[in-house]
Amino acid sequence: MSYQVLARKWRPHDFESMVGQEHVVAALRHALDENRLHHAYLFTGTRGVGKTTLSRILAKCLNCTGEDGKGGVTSHPCGKCEACRAIDEGRFVDYIEIDAASNRSVEEMTTLLERAMYAPSNARYKVYMIDEVHMLTTHAFNAMLKTLEEPPEYVKFILATTDPQKVPVTVLSRCLQFNLRNMTPAAVASHMASIMQAEGLEAEPAALLMLAKGARGSMRDGLSLLDQAIAFAGGKVTLESVRSMLGVIGSDVLVELTCKVLEGDAQGALDIADAMGMQSFSYAQALRDWAALLHRVAIAQRVGQRFDENDPEAAGVEKLAGLMSPEEVQLDYQILLQARNDMAAAPDEYAGFTMAILRMLAFKPAGSIVGSRVPVHEAPVEKDNPVGGMAAVHDNSSVAAASTAQTEPAKSKPQRSPLGVAAEPPPVVAEPPVELVEPDLDALQDVAPWDDAGEPPRGE
Repeated sequence: MSYQVLARKWRPHDFESMVGQEHVVAALRHALDENRLHHAYLFTGTRGVGKTTLSRILAKCLNCTGEDGKGGVTSHPCGKCEACRAIDEGRFVDYIEIDAASNRSVEEMTTLLERAMYAPSNARYKVYMIDEVHMLTTHAFNAMLKTLEEPPEYVKFILATTDPQKVPVTVLSRCLQFNLRNMTPAAVASHMASIMQAEGLEAEPAALLMLAKGARGSMRDGLSLLDQAIAFAGGKVTLESVRSMLGVIGSDVLVELTCKVLEGDAQGALDIADAMGMQSFSYAQALRDWAALLHRVAIAQRVGQRFDENDPEAAGVEKLAGLMSPEEVQLDYQILLQARNDMAAAPDEYAGFTMAILRMLAFKPAGSIVGSRVPVHEAPVEKDNPVGGMAAVHDNSSVAAASTAQTEPAKSKPQRSPLGVAAEPPPVVAEPPVELVEPDLDALQDVAPWDDAGEPPRGE
């Protein structure tokens, strides 16, 4: 028999083996146990979280007859009756899976609805599972509205989509909607560990955790990466083999690079960037991993963090949390996010990555303790720090220079012509001083006053 990939071999066949979707499983179990069955269900969520798997399990629950052939609707399908085995093997006549991406026209939907009017051949319910239902055309949605609202009592519709925003509200209102969550890395890694144990293979817990993070919430993607890691390692799946396969930079390299930035060692930081390029690491992925590292550092500084013993980044996070100030962490984190956004506009990934390093060095917060040294070709500039309470120390010559600068008149700044060429300042012409003349009080007394009408005095 040909090899079967892990994602298909270890697909859950009942609610007990489902991972990470307890809220949906609990609701479906209660509905099945109390026989409160809806005629249409809508499963939403990203790829690989279990939409199709839940649809098949629900179809088995509706049509299971038990080992003795006398069972009814149950939340615990036996997995041994004809209906359960046929659904698992994909040959059950009354369970129809349709891909809406390739069957999206109104004609195909009309044909499906005409067949739905017929009773099931050898099952309790006829179940239609329409995957990626948001791909249907507007006319196809309109054609199924009436049947979706009032289907025959022996027909159940299960719709699945990764983009519920594109499903018309008229369809959403006729369905019982369940939102499947993304898988946590811990849940994916735990499931991988159980699969590796069942397969008789060895794997390092840190390697499985890195694969789980690379899955980004999808169990199917995680198992596909695990298949690839087994083939790549050719034996025991180790952390180094997974890093080499994914092109992921180790946290120790990013910690060392951060330390170089803190010390102001631009040449050392660029040397690490060059070494990363020699090993064919992705600079875009490096920016993402670096930002994730600083995110953990910020959390460790603010609220503390409990580290797993299998976490390879724990030592580096603790080290950086003690070396960096919260202001540095926040600033560098924003620089990395901006660098990720600017990566597409950069000349190449190397330029985008190294410019992020140079921004960190250029915008280093004032008052940094670690390695705040000034390059040799630059003279140190002393500044007053009224907030920190540290007064600048000046020698006598500097005080004298400052007093001289205050007494000298300000020189006029050079003007520029309309063409942008600096012009000579106009000559300063010294104006003669204005002499103040004291009035003659005796002469003023001889002048006649003005009359009441405001007229000046007239000569006699």
